[in-house]
Amino acid sequence: MSKSYKKSPAWTEQTTPNSIWAKRKAAKAVRRFTDNIQNGKWYRKLYCSWDICDYRFYKTKQQAILEWETSDCSRDQEMTRAEVINDWEKQYRRK
Repeated sequence: MSKSYKKSPAWTEQTTPNSIWAKRKAAKAVRRFTDNIQNGKWYRKLYCSWDICDYRFYKTKQQAILEWETSDCSRDQEMTRAEVINDWEKQYRRK
């Protein structure tokens, strides 16, 4: 079985309670709307999309290694280069 990788090294922040709550609130607003939705994209007007906070962070492998080399944080100093690369791949590269 082949391994699948993300096309761009990105980490999406979708696990915080604020983003989960905002997405649930938007879904409820659409489901509870009683009138007919005129076309497929009209549901977007029912809830302001700016209230949904979908953050996406990009970091290349070279940036992760450079941050590890220049970091003063004790957690980063305890990690080896292989652990830093593995941590980057886990968060940014693998699906």
